[in-house]
Amino acid sequence: MTVITGLSGAGRSEAARALEDLGWFVIDNLPPALISKMLSLALSSDDNIKRIALVIDARGGAFFGEAAEALEKLRRDIANFRMIFLEASDDALVRRFDASRRLHPLATDDRVIVGIQRERELLRAFHDGADLIIDTSNLTVRDLRTKLGALFEGAHVSEGLKTTIISFGYKFGLPLDADIVLDVRFLPNPHWVDELRPHTGLEGPVRDYVMKQDATLDFVDRIRDLFGLLLPGYAAEGRHYLTVAVGCTGGRHRSVVLAEEIGSLIREKGFGATVIHRDVERAPVTP
Repeated sequence: MTVITGLSGAGRSEAARALEDLGWFVIDNLPPALISKMLSLALSSDDNIKRIALVIDARGGAFFGEAAEALEKLRRDIANFRMIFLEASDDALVRRFDASRRLHPLATDDRVIVGIQRERELLRAFHDGADLIIDTSNLTVRDLRTKLGALFEGAHVSEGLKTTIISFGYKFGLPLDADIVLDVRFLPNPHWVDELRPHTGLEGPVRDYVMKQDATLDFVDRIRDLFGLLLPGYAAEGRHYLTVAVGCTGGRHRSVVLAEEIGSLIREKGFGATVIHRDVERAPVTP
């Protein structure tokens, strides 16, 4: 069972739709008193309905405390219970509410930012107890769906370690949900090569330029050894999710090449890996 929770505007509804598209049985804002009954019915049914996702948020009002208690009971009683918390920066949430012209559920008589702060405090225990925190501040809907698909498509969440590699540009901010951050700004930058500047790390000329550097080859060898140690250790400890962020200045060249390379070497070691390029289309191509 998976619980999807998090801040209003951070992508809960989109995450729920993504799981529905993957064949999960998704229940949105179920009254707490019915959670145990629903689970009993599901466990007595066929295999498909055992892939259940509950969406829990602050809309429950007076029932929210009961929901927290019910989820703690589920965590104790269900071996493959997982909680995903979706968050975003205050600025990103304010922009989304302004764009959608929706009211924040906890700020009907106040500014949106006040509601966001109230909700952060209300959901603090869920945030701190989550098995996976996804920061959607700079993720597109497609990126979020890709990340969730990598975690859940074709498998139950209890089946092994699932890794997401995110390339990013430091000028656009660090991915807050990263478990491991690799800074590749020490490598020669294709941005300063006129014929390479308009291209990205997904294209052959840029990849060839980055990968022919001695420093790159040395870095990849060391990363291969590092993940050879880390991945089996994480898996042995029962960890289900790992997010690796690879950053360069603009997120267009070096980090893209290295994220793809790291994804390949992780797959070579027998672990699933999905690569997302967060900022590849955001970085300017002018000198």
